[in-house]
Amino acid sequence: MASQSSKIEEIIDTTQEQLSDSDSEVPETSASTPSKKKKKEEIQGGEGACSASKQADGAVSSADANEENVRQALEQMKIMDVVKGKAGIGGHNKKDMGAHKFWATQPVPQLGEGPPVDDGYIEPSKPREEVRQEPYPLPKDFEWSTLDINDPKQNKEVYDLLSLNYVEDEDASFRFQYSAEFLQWALKPPGYFKEWHVGVRVSSNKKLVAFISGVPLTLRVRGKVFTASEINFLCIHKKLRSKRLAPVLIKEVTRQVHLQGIFQAIYTAGVVIPTPISVCRYYHRPLNVSKLLEVGFTFVPRNMTAARMIRMNKVPDTPTLNVRPIEEKDVVSVADLFAKYMRRFDMVPVMSLEDVRHQFLSGQGTGKIGDGGEGRRVAQVTWTYVVENPETHKITDFFSIYHLPSTIIHSPKHGTLEAGYLYYYATDVAFEDGADEDGRLKKRLQTLIGDALVIANQAKLDVFNALTLMDNVCLLKDLKFGPGDGYLNFYLYNWRTAKLAGLEDEAGVKAGRGVGVVML
Repeated sequence: MASQSSKIEEIIDTTQEQLSDSDSEVPETSASTPSKKKKKEEIQGGEGACSASKQADGAVSSADANEENVRQALEQMKIMDVVKGKAGIGGHNKKDMGAHKFWATQPVPQLGEGPPVDDGYIEPSKPREEVRQEPYPLPKDFEWSTLDINDPKQNKEVYDLLSLNYVEDEDASFRFQYSAEFLQWALKPPGYFKEWHVGVRVSSNKKLVAFISGVPLTLRVRGKVFTASEINFLCIHKKLRSKRLAPVLIKEVTRQVHLQGIFQAIYTAGVVIPTPISVCRYYHRPLNVSKLLEVGFTFVPRNMTAARMIRMNKVPDTPTLNVRPIEEKDVVSVADLFAKYMRRFDMVPVMSLEDVRHQFLSGQGTGKIGDGGEGRRVAQVTWTYVVENPETHKITDFFSIYHLPSTIIHSPKHGTLEAGYLYYYATDVAFEDGADEDGRLKKRLQTLIGDALVIANQAKLDVFNALTLMDNVCLLKDLKFGPGDGYLNFYLYNWRTAKLAGLEDEAGVKAGRGVGVVML
């Protein structure tokens, strides 16, 4: 086994080195977007809350051929983990954090505990003077570093670390392509603390080899509202995975959060650690079928041709609703609509006007649509579109998308895989009496998110991903999303609450409606 010093020398000498299969066997567990090494297996079929029963394999009548072929095309897609929304099935990582004793020492519900009698904190808050004042010790040859995301050089260091070590598929052929603009948007919401952007460097050459981030948010869990931190982007250089840096990174960012008087956190993982409050499943909607076939993300199933597959996944050229990009004048109306709509769900972010402006307006790039490529502005990260009542000028509906591409390492024809993710949305149809029960809400949401697919397609995105949260569950099948094999577990730090409805109904709450937080 290589010594620690020899591994450090490798890192010093091979900054951009392609790692061998043996080096990348053990995937890094991230607080938000873990990956897992797995074979290229078919996406397993799954039934959502609104799904009809599957037909048996075998011959299909001509009347049912189209629907059956679409189902097969979606359910048999071999989309890699990178396209599948950055997640693996919980508990299957070779070295997941559930195997460590670390979480038994933390204020989190432990596996096997029954549901809490009341919602609330596990450990009380502390005054600042009782919080540890000194950083936690690191192994020899490493040192702490606070990353300044405003500094282009340091921003690129984070970009390089994440791009080369964060999430990739098992063949090291696909890596997330985090832009400087994406990191600015994700890591600098209103009221962020630069001290929560925690790095670890090699002392001798100052190379960044680990990173974890936190950003503040106001969270409502059922009836209680509190300030929390959203922990994300836990990433450790592949050659240092055996050094057990993850627990000390988590403790150090927790210490920094505590110094600001905040004692709760939300985070997600593809692995199961103590103890998930909910789990959601990834679904995927192919947009550019030809490209997905060419780069090996999907194949043509039996009873299907490539031409038919393309035709059946075609989206309209123009939206159904009179949607337009969000503008500054819409922020107040969108904030009101968002706040009212999110009351439908049990765990949601509570956004100020500044939060709404940042989340839905700040990432739309510069210039005109088309300046940054077809359907895009320059440096565009998010697409937020609104529907405006022409008489009252109030915003009646909106949807948002964020864009996170991946580099395709070995394709001679295509360099980038363009993936979009369904972010937040709302419609005032939800406030009409009986709209949920009689199907009016479902119909409106299908039209609204169908228009999101149109916008994503106009921006030349290749695949569109969504989770089984909010009101997504009853939309996915009709909009031709296919179930993936990625699951995302949601966690709260220092807070107890009963399980929230995500993938399945919980305590009379419909699937998805327990979770209203979309983690990047």
